[in-house]
Amino acid sequence: MPLAKDKKDQIIGDYRRAEGDTGSTEVQIALLTSRIEQLTAHGQTHKKDVASRRGLVKLVGQRRRLLNYLRNRDYDAYVALADRLSIRRKTK
Repeated sequence: MPLAKDKKDQIIGDYRRAEGDTGSTEVQIALLTSRIEQLTAHGQTHKKDVASRRGLVKLVGQRRRLLNYLRNRDYDAYVALADRLSIRRKTK
């Protein structure tokens, strides 16, 4: 199930860089993190739902690629975002 529109708008508002920013790396990572948390909770309840687990693994991989991109482009922003979202991070 996708994120609710109001929750998605709230996340975009919290992590955007400027007015009208909906697609920056930080926003994408925050949205993926919220979806990952949602699918993780679903997986704990429905242990045999393999299709959702596969989707979860794909989302984690996509978030990892975006985090690596942000880490290489702007390390300070990477550290700040990882701390804010409580994501384990690699050291430089």
